[in-house]
Amino acid sequence: MRIPIAKEGYIFILPLAVLTGIFWTLSWLWAVGLFGGLFLFVTWFFRDPERNIPEDPNAIVSPGDGKVVEIIQEKDPLLDEAYTRVSIFLNVFNVHVNRVPIAGRIQATRYNPGKFLNAASHKASLDNEQSAILLNNGRVTILVKQIAGLIARRIVCWAKEGDEYQRGQRYGLIRFGSRMDVFLPEGTDIKVAIGDIVHGGSSIIGYLR
Repeated sequence: MRIPIAKEGYIFILPLAVLTGIFWTLSWLWAVGLFGGLFLFVTWFFRDPERNIPEDPNAIVSPGDGKVVEIIQEKDPLLDEAYTRVSIFLNVFNVHVNRVPIAGRIQATRYNPGKFLNAASHKASLDNEQSAILLNNGRVTILVKQIAGLIARRIVCWAKEGDEYQRGQRYGLIRFGSRMDVFLPEGTDIKVAIGDIVHGGSSIIGYLR
Protein backbone atom coordinates (compact mmCIF):
# COMPACT_ATOMS: atom_id res chain seq x y z
CA MET A 1 0.00 0.00 0.00
CA ARG A 2 1.40 3.39 -1.02
CA ILE A 3 1.78 5.99 1.76
CA PRO A 4 0.35 9.28 0.40
CA ILE A 5 3.34 11.36 1.56
CA ALA A 6 6.09 12.66 -0.74
CA LYS A 7 9.38 10.99 0.22
CA GLU A 8 11.15 14.37 0.31
CA GLY A 9 9.06 15.22 3.36
CA TYR A 10 10.42 12.48 5.60
CA ILE A 11 13.61 14.46 6.37
CA PHE A 12 11.34 16.99 8.13
CA ILE A 13 8.58 14.70 9.40
CA LEU A 14 10.65 12.05 11.19
CA PRO A 15 12.76 14.44 13.36
CA LEU A 16 9.61 16.32 14.38
CA ALA A 17 7.91 13.03 15.31
CA VAL A 18 10.92 11.98 17.42
CA LEU A 19 11.13 15.35 19.20
CA THR A 20 7.39 15.30 19.91
CA GLY A 21 7.75 11.82 21.43
CA ILE A 22 10.70 12.88 23.58
CA PHE A 23 8.91 15.95 24.91
CA TRP A 24 5.83 13.83 25.64
CA THR A 25 7.87 11.46 27.82
CA LEU A 26 9.35 14.48 29.63
CA SER A 27 5.84 15.94 30.13
CA TRP A 28 6.91 19.21 28.50
CA LEU A 29 3.42 19.92 27.26
CA TRP A 30 4.23 23.32 25.72
CA ALA A 31 6.92 21.65 23.58
CA VAL A 32 4.57 18.79 22.70
CA GLY A 33 2.04 21.34 21.48
CA LEU A 34 4.65 23.27 19.47
CA PHE A 35 6.48 20.37 17.83
CA GLY A 36 3.34 18.25 17.55
CA GLY A 37 1.68 21.09 15.67
CA LEU A 38 4.69 21.44 13.37
CA PHE A 39 4.69 17.67 12.81
CA LEU A 40 1.03 17.71 11.76
CA PHE A 41 1.48 20.74 9.48
CA VAL A 42 4.59 19.39 7.71
CA THR A 43 3.01 15.94 7.28
CA TRP A 44 -0.06 17.58 5.77
CA PHE A 45 2.07 19.86 3.56
CA PHE A 46 3.93 16.92 1.98
CA ARG A 47 0.74 14.95 1.32
CA ASP A 48 0.66 13.33 -2.10
CA PRO A 49 -2.87 12.09 -2.89
CA GLU A 50 -3.83 9.98 -5.86
CA ARG A 51 -5.69 11.80 -8.63
CA ASN A 52 -8.23 10.78 -11.27
CA ILE A 53 -6.36 11.56 -14.48
CA PRO A 54 -8.50 12.34 -17.57
CA GLU A 55 -8.22 9.79 -20.38
CA ASP A 56 -8.84 12.17 -23.30
CA PRO A 57 -5.55 12.11 -25.31
CA ASN A 58 -5.96 15.81 -26.16
CA ALA A 59 -6.51 16.93 -22.57
CA ILE A 60 -3.88 19.10 -20.89
CA VAL A 61 -3.97 18.74 -17.11
CA SER A 62 -2.80 21.20 -14.51
CA PRO A 63 0.78 20.56 -13.33
CA GLY A 64 -0.09 21.53 -9.78
CA ASP A 65 -2.71 22.53 -7.23
CA GLY A 66 -3.44 26.22 -6.83
CA LYS A 67 -5.01 29.32 -8.28
CA VAL A 68 -4.67 30.58 -11.86
CA VAL A 69 -3.10 34.04 -11.55
CA GLU A 70 -2.06 34.87 -15.13
CA ILE A 71 -2.93 33.90 -18.70
CA ILE A 72 -0.87 35.83 -21.24
CA GLN A 73 0.90 35.50 -24.58
CA GLU A 74 4.65 35.32 -23.98
CA LYS A 75 7.90 34.38 -25.71
CA ASP A 76 10.36 32.31 -23.71
CA PRO A 77 14.03 31.75 -24.64
CA LEU A 78 13.43 27.99 -24.63
CA LEU A 79 10.69 28.28 -27.28
CA ASP A 80 10.83 29.31 -30.94
CA GLU A 81 7.62 31.34 -30.89
CA ALA A 82 5.10 32.98 -28.59
CA TYR A 83 3.01 30.63 -26.46
CA THR A 84 0.11 31.13 -24.05
CA ARG A 85 1.47 31.10 -20.52
CA VAL A 86 -0.88 29.85 -17.80
CA SER A 87 0.51 30.61 -14.34
CA ILE A 88 -0.69 28.79 -11.22
CA PHE A 89 0.17 30.03 -7.73
CA LEU A 90 0.57 27.38 -5.03
CA ASN A 91 0.25 28.64 -1.46
CA VAL A 92 1.54 26.74 1.57
CA PHE A 93 -1.82 24.98 1.98
CA ASN A 94 -1.82 23.41 -1.50
CA VAL A 95 -0.41 20.02 -2.50
CA HIS A 96 3.09 20.75 -3.83
CA VAL A 97 3.77 17.60 -5.84
CA ASN A 98 4.03 18.53 -9.53
CA ARG A 99 2.72 16.53 -12.51
CA VAL A 100 3.31 16.61 -16.28
CA PRO A 101 0.41 18.12 -18.26
CA ILE A 102 0.58 15.78 -21.28
CA ALA A 103 2.08 12.40 -22.12
CA GLY A 104 5.39 12.68 -23.91
CA ARG A 105 9.17 12.64 -23.89
CA ILE A 106 11.39 15.07 -22.01
CA GLN A 107 13.33 16.92 -24.72
CA ALA A 108 15.36 19.08 -22.36
CA THR A 109 15.64 20.25 -18.76
CA ARG A 110 17.00 23.57 -17.52
CA TYR A 111 17.74 24.97 -14.08
CA ASN A 112 18.28 28.68 -13.47
CA PRO A 113 19.22 30.10 -10.06
CA GLY A 114 17.55 33.39 -9.38
CA LYS A 115 15.73 35.61 -6.94
CA PHE A 116 12.97 34.73 -4.48
CA LEU A 117 10.29 37.28 -5.27
CA ASN A 118 6.62 36.73 -4.45
CA ALA A 119 5.69 33.77 -6.68
CA ALA A 120 2.34 35.37 -7.55
CA SER A 121 4.00 38.39 -9.19
CA HIS A 122 4.55 38.75 -12.94
CA LYS A 123 8.33 39.18 -12.55
CA ALA A 124 8.65 35.82 -10.80
CA SER A 125 8.29 34.02 -14.14
CA LEU A 126 11.51 35.60 -15.39
CA ASP A 127 13.56 36.45 -12.29
CA ASN A 128 12.98 33.71 -9.69
CA GLU A 129 14.85 30.46 -9.18
CA GLN A 130 13.28 27.96 -11.56
CA SER A 131 13.50 24.55 -13.17
CA ALA A 132 12.05 23.95 -16.65
CA ILE A 133 11.20 20.90 -18.75
CA LEU A 134 10.40 20.75 -22.46
CA LEU A 135 7.86 17.98 -23.10
CA ASN A 136 7.10 16.71 -26.61
CA ASN A 137 4.37 14.23 -27.57
CA GLY A 138 5.27 13.94 -31.26
CA ARG A 139 2.83 16.71 -32.25
CA VAL A 140 3.54 19.65 -29.97
CA THR A 141 6.05 20.86 -27.41
CA ILE A 142 4.97 22.21 -24.04
CA LEU A 143 7.19 24.07 -21.60
CA VAL A 144 6.57 23.63 -17.87
CA LYS A 145 8.35 25.64 -15.17
CA GLN A 146 8.65 25.10 -11.44
CA ILE A 147 9.27 28.51 -9.88
CA ALA A 148 10.42 29.19 -6.33
CA GLY A 149 8.68 31.81 -4.20
CA LEU A 150 9.37 33.88 -1.09
CA ILE A 151 9.56 30.85 1.18
CA ALA A 152 10.36 28.01 -1.21
CA ARG A 153 14.09 27.55 -1.66
CA ARG A 154 14.22 23.97 -2.85
CA ILE A 155 12.97 22.85 -6.24
CA VAL A 156 12.99 19.09 -6.84
CA CYS A 157 12.77 17.82 -10.44
CA TRP A 158 13.07 14.09 -11.07
CA ALA A 159 12.67 14.37 -14.86
CA LYS A 160 15.73 13.81 -17.06
CA GLU A 161 16.25 14.32 -20.76
CA GLY A 162 14.91 11.33 -22.69
CA ASP A 163 12.49 10.18 -19.98
CA GLU A 164 8.99 9.17 -21.08
CA TYR A 165 6.06 10.38 -19.00
CA GLN A 166 2.34 9.71 -18.91
CA ARG A 167 -0.19 12.51 -18.52
CA GLY A 168 -0.55 13.45 -14.86
CA GLN A 169 2.53 11.52 -13.76
CA ARG A 170 4.51 13.00 -10.87
CA TYR A 171 7.80 14.61 -11.87
CA GLY A 172 8.83 16.85 -8.96
CA LEU A 173 7.84 19.18 -6.16
CA ILE A 174 8.63 22.56 -4.63
CA ARG A 175 8.88 23.02 -0.89
CA PHE A 176 6.80 25.61 0.96
CA GLY A 177 5.03 27.91 -1.51
CA SER A 178 5.66 28.24 -5.23
CA ARG A 179 4.33 28.71 -8.75
CA MET A 180 3.92 26.64 -11.91
CA ASP A 181 4.02 28.12 -15.43
CA VAL A 182 2.72 26.13 -18.41
CA PHE A 183 3.41 27.38 -21.93
CA LEU A 184 0.75 26.12 -24.34
CA PRO A 185 1.14 26.21 -28.15
CA GLU A 186 -0.95 28.30 -30.53
CA GLY A 187 -4.39 26.83 -31.15
CA THR A 188 -4.75 25.31 -27.69
CA ASP A 189 -8.34 25.49 -26.43
CA ILE A 190 -7.82 27.10 -23.02
CA LYS A 191 -10.39 25.97 -20.44
CA VAL A 192 -9.40 28.02 -17.39
CA ALA A 193 -9.66 31.68 -16.41
CA ILE A 194 -7.83 33.88 -13.93
CA GLY A 195 -9.04 33.08 -10.42
CA ASP A 196 -9.91 29.44 -11.14
CA ILE A 197 -8.81 26.80 -8.60
CA VAL A 198 -7.13 23.78 -10.19
CA HIS A 199 -5.81 20.41 -9.02
CA GLY A 200 -2.64 18.81 -10.36
CA GLY A 201 -3.19 15.83 -12.63
CA SER A 202 -6.99 16.02 -12.61
CA SER A 203 -8.09 19.54 -13.62
CA ILE A 204 -8.15 20.10 -17.39
CA ILE A 205 -6.65 23.49 -18.28
CA GLY A 206 -6.97 23.07 -22.04
CA TYR A 207 -7.22 20.79 -25.07
CA LEU A 208 -4.75 20.28 -27.88
CA ARG A 209 -6.10 20.84 -31.40
